[in-house]
Amino acid sequence: MNKILHSLAVVSLMPVFANAGELNQPQFYGKANLSWQYVSENDDNYTELVSNASRLGVKGSVSLDSGLTGIYQVEVEVDEDGDSDDLFKQRNTYIGVEGEFGEFIAGYFDTPLKQAQKKVDLFNDLEGDIKSVITRSENRGENSVQYTSPDFSGFKAKVNVLNSEEENVENGVSSSLSYEQENVYVAVAYDSNVEGENINVLRVVGQFTFGPVQLGALFERDEQNDNSEDGSLVSVMFKASDKTFIKLQAGESDILHQDAVTSNVGVDYKLSKKSKVFAYLTHEEYENGNLDVENDYAGVGLEIKF
Repeated sequence: MNKILHSLAVVSLMPVFANAGELNQPQFYGKANLSWQYVSENDDNYTELVSNASRLGVKGSVSLDSGLTGIYQVEVEVDEDGDSDDLFKQRNTYIGVEGEFGEFIAGYFDTPLKQAQKKVDLFNDLEGDIKSVITRSENRGENSVQYTSPDFSGFKAKVNVLNSEEENVENGVSSSLSYEQENVYVAVAYDSNVEGENINVLRVVGQFTFGPVQLGALFERDEQNDNSEDGSLVSVMFKASDKTFIKLQAGESDILHQDAVTSNVGVDYKLSKKSKVFAYLTHEEYENGNLDVENDYAGVGLEIKF
């Protein structure tokens, strides 16, 4: 409820921006993504309908004095399959100012470490998402204040302070440095006390495009006190035609579970610029105490953006 109230607070500030400068036309947007999948989790086998981070949002800008621009965004996840007791769940929501110096925003949004993976995870928001068995650091931070630098010949830096709002509890800090050109993207990111106190995470990401082939790789080290665990991922996407994309992805990690491995195969077929049908197969294995877990998922879905 507090997050929804925060979203309403951001909306309430829009008239303040409007009084300060020229309010540009707000952009309303959304994504509907549903998949029907077969699930095999150890001895349980069933089918289900899944809403894959479907969302609604509004964003915009306000022209201010001194070459500044006010920016805002309110975004919520929508439960399209009816499984949740709550129809809406807050996503990236913020208010801020940008100019030649860069950008400052405050609110609730993805950390720089999460953003650093860009599109290396080809099965984002599906069962094969890296947060399933690869990482625990795909965080969206509450009470966040973030600075993003201008683009310096492809280099960009981000620093986010996540306020603990508690005495004797350290603030979390998430930061990243990325370099991006037409066919090359590399980034290094670091979280300190974001997932919890005394938990530090290093992430290194690379994505490269060679003609119709996109290659991606991610390495992560998660340290807590004197213990550290690693996770890694590689992905390949092949553009078979203007409408067809074939995706392969595999990874291993000890961060969430011991000896976890995951493999994914998928295909996307574009129906238009903003819609597609897709299919995927996902396999996961890991140790959970003395139990060896093995999960399989097979699904088909439809995505429409607007």
